[in-house]
Amino acid sequence: MTIIHALLLLGLASTHAVVQAPERTIPDGVVREGKLSFDGRATTGSFTGSTTTVSGKLQGGQLSQVRGWVEAPVHTLVTGNDRRDRDLNKSMESDKYPTIRFELTNVDAGGAEGDSLSLALRGRFIIHGVTRDATIPARVAFHPEGIRVRGATGLNLKDYKIRGLSKGLGLLKMHEKIVVHIDLLFGPGPAQQAVR
Repeated sequence: MTIIHALLLLGLASTHAVVQAPERTIPDGVVREGKLSFDGRATTGSFTGSTTTVSGKLQGGQLSQVRGWVEAPVHTLVTGNDRRDRDLNKSMESDKYPTIRFELTNVDAGGAEGDSLSLALRGRFIIHGVTRDATIPARVAFHPEGIRVRGATGLNLKDYKIRGLSKGLGLLKMHEKIVVHIDLLFGPGPAQQAVR
């Protein structure tokens, strides 16, 4: 999960109505820091897998023109259990399909609150060699160092042909439905910073 600068807020008018500034031009950017995680459930209990090895780019323009991508290596996902991590890599066939990727193709603006904006990030996940359309409801906050994008969406692992979710004749099983979370900070890349 990505990816936006968007509308500026002018604040509340004296009538307490929210006034939005016209759409502005969004500069190009890269992921300066980030975290990709997922919440899963198994017969042994709930767990979270996460990685901070995240890369991505933002192609700027007006909000309706913003495009980009974010990806993370599968082998960097850790759940706090070595055996489960090995099973995860085996099920995800990380040697054959080494990355999880989201490609942003469209952005729909939602409501604004304070210095943040709710958005729908529309695009496609590429996981385990399967490409599927997806929408990530997200919130974007504007900071001096860049734009923080946080969002979450549900996924079904079977939609991505991920097998090996049960072991021991079905006594140990991971549920196919997970929730994916993104928390990304986009900012200028090294070359962009140098010209400031």
